[in-house]
Amino acid sequence: MDISKINELNDAELKAEETKAGEQLFRVRFEKGLGNTEGIRKLRELKKDIARIKTVVRQRQLGQTSMALKKAKA
Repeated sequence: MDISKINELNDAELKAEETKAGEQLFRVRFEKGLGNTEGIRKLRELKKDIARIKTVVRQRQLGQTSMALKKAKA
């Protein structure tokens, strides 16, 4: 998911996306443990998506949304 899309989501949608990505990450890790190596790229993408979501949530908590939006547009 792109950072600009994440910035457009409200707090409830961010929480839902984080939960969904976490569940997908669990499934991919489980499949990897079973020997299925097809999801390694998906594993990396999910980790990055979760990190992006958590970053946006934290920025909003600290009141830095205006700075984040300016950087994203630049």
